[in-house]
Amino acid sequence: MAERHFSLVLHDIAPETWPDYQGFVAAIDRLSERFGPIPITWLVVPDFHGRGECRHSDSLRRVLDQRLAHGDELVLHGYFHRDDAPRPRTLHDFYMRRIYTWEGEFYTLDQATAGALLDDGMAQFDACGWPHGGFVAPAWLMSQGTRAALGQRPFTYTSDPQQLYRLPGFEPLSAPSIVWSARSAWRRGMSRVVSAIQQRRFQQAPLLRLALHPVDMRYRSSYDYWYRLVEQLLGEGRQAVTKQHWLDHHAPDLATRKDRSAA
Repeated sequence: MAERHFSLVLHDIAPETWPDYQGFVAAIDRLSERFGPIPITWLVVPDFHGRGECRHSDSLRRVLDQRLAHGDELVLHGYFHRDDAPRPRTLHDFYMRRIYTWEGEFYTLDQATAGALLDDGMAQFDACGWPHGGFVAPAWLMSQGTRAALGQRPFTYTSDPQQLYRLPGFEPLSAPSIVWSARSAWRRGMSRVVSAIQQRRFQQAPLLRLALHPVDMRYRSSYDYWYRLVEQLLGEGRQAVTKQHWLDHHAPDLATRKDRSAA
């Protein structure tokens, strides 16, 4: 059987959301005593909803500095993580920006605006002494302007719900994600059903991404689901890796794939 991996990805990391994750991260660290290291990918929002920059939070910086030393990965995740663009004008945009999410910060941006936010995010990472390898847009929504801006900056990858993309060329690599919508009881119930279907569907995926959000940690059903899924995947022999580590050491090589297809 081909080697299989998974990435535990914590979205929306900010000073106000770290308390949501703290107990879960401690539980995962205890789980590592049984299975070995379980590295985590942290999606860091520089100024979450404009309520305080990460670089000004000594407590969060200490946590993330320790996690980097522990072998974890930090990823730039938007800048404000909120959609400040003018109100939607079409039904499609209304659905994407008001029903699917209210936080598609990079969904409508032109190249210059997206580039300025990316630069500000990198500057804040630099101020904290953090590497900025990957970029993930809030809700995985990116405009063409955002894609163009990413291609001109030193990021190594970006993603959508089903794929990772090597930058600057946007080479797609299959890496499906499981994600919950946990804000109401019926959404949590539906998420459990959909996640079970996805887990079976993605059983042979070389990399499976577990996309956790702060709200997942506030309900016992979703918290327990994620903990048990991590435990199950490890028990089945999947190896926990950060997304960057998988891209650097386990992802299919583009040249090799081209040679095989030509043959």
